[in-house]
Amino acid sequence: MFSRVLIANRGEIAARVSRTCRRLGIESHAVYSVADADALHVREADGATHIGASPVAESYINVEAVIDAAVAAGCDAVHPGYGLLSENAHFAQACEQRGITFIGPAPEHMDLMGNKDQARRTMRGLGLPVIPGSDGAVSDEEAEAAAAAVGYPLLIKASFGGGGIGMASVRRPQQFARSLRRARSSASRAFGSGDVYLERLLVEPHHIELQVFGDGEGGVFILGDRECSVQRRHQKVIEEAPAPAPGFTAELRERLYAQVRDAVSQLRYRNAGTIECLLDASGEIFFLEMNTRLQVEHPVTEMVSGQDLVEWQLRIAAGEPLSELPPPAPPDGHAIESRIYAEDPETLLPSPGSVDLLEVPDEEWLRLDTGVAGGDDVPHYYDPLMAKLIVHGASRAQALQRLQQALAGTRIEGIKHNVPFLQRVIQTPEFQQGDYTVALTDRLLAS
Repeated sequence: MFSRVLIANRGEIAARVSRTCRRLGIESHAVYSVADADALHVREADGATHIGASPVAESYINVEAVIDAAVAAGCDAVHPGYGLLSENAHFAQACEQRGITFIGPAPEHMDLMGNKDQARRTMRGLGLPVIPGSDGAVSDEEAEAAAAAVGYPLLIKASFGGGGIGMASVRRPQQFARSLRRARSSASRAFGSGDVYLERLLVEPHHIELQVFGDGEGGVFILGDRECSVQRRHQKVIEEAPAPAPGFTAELRERLYAQVRDAVSQLRYRNAGTIECLLDASGEIFFLEMNTRLQVEHPVTEMVSGQDLVEWQLRIAAGEPLSELPPPAPPDGHAIESRIYAEDPETLLPSPGSVDLLEVPDEEWLRLDTGVAGGDDVPHYYDPLMAKLIVHGASRAQALQRLQQALAGTRIEGIKHNVPFLQRVIQTPEFQQGDYTVALTDRLLAS
């Protein structure tokens, strides 16, 4: 096992990785920007290195600065968390070249899955159903003909990146040319590539995902599934495990697990990954993308599986075979996670500032993964995620009741936050019944 791990991230995920390292007797080393000099993730680590100015380009995604910090601190491994450099194949390769283990998949898998269009074509070849769409990225000259072949409504999607950037839904042909220009421009600014492909727009699907682990030799574990259909601006807000969607039947679940296990095994995938899918109203399920990292919502899987997924990442990266890890068991009860953001609860726009108080009820069934405490700032340079509140119950009904209790008892002062919006979401009939789609939040915001 590693002796010292540099955590190439910030906020709640950096603090969360530190906790597992501490439990395993591994020293954790943080990195920080000017804005994060006194951040919680820095205070909770065993050591820390300043790596640059506040903007991420000058600090958290500066590959050389992060690796130099790891070398100088004597770290033998780097954990990338999620976001930032977590799916950057160049960063993974640079770590290995400097003699530092990258805690994640092989760079070639990050490259493969980082191109969303290439990923869908690869997975289709490995037996997973994909949403009908264009056969590769489309040029300006062929775009309109390709759109007509796909049919309306459709999605224009950036080949690289994620988070809804470079994505546009198009309902009518008259909207296509303008939407294409905007999507290309957005993708180019964010990812350095204006490549886009086209995909049929599924109307009000469920967003379902599977947590996978591979050993790089064809061995694969699936640690259950999650539903992530509560989203705003194509970013998840509430997630739960197992997925409650009525259309995700036992038969469909079994078939999808078998297809995913076979595809990931053929890839010889290593470490943690998430297969994301869309389930439409007809009961068909389609591969959407594969995230080659730990997901923000991994705690709900931990709550129902009893496993520490960061520990699994560390052990696999250190060379332990899957046979030495506990085999997956059926989920124990139900877990729901709600993301607490510093944002206006009416518009859901970021609202950075100073947090005077952040408290949640003290209950054994409640877990808080937080990146801030009272007296801390939420800088405007970064994603405004403050914390994740996760509850567990013997049943979905009990977990939902506990989530309502936990949100009602959460106290946040000094800053705007989205807890009132989260309460609105979970009180809707659709969420109460466990039959909600990605359109739920749009309807709430429009009402």
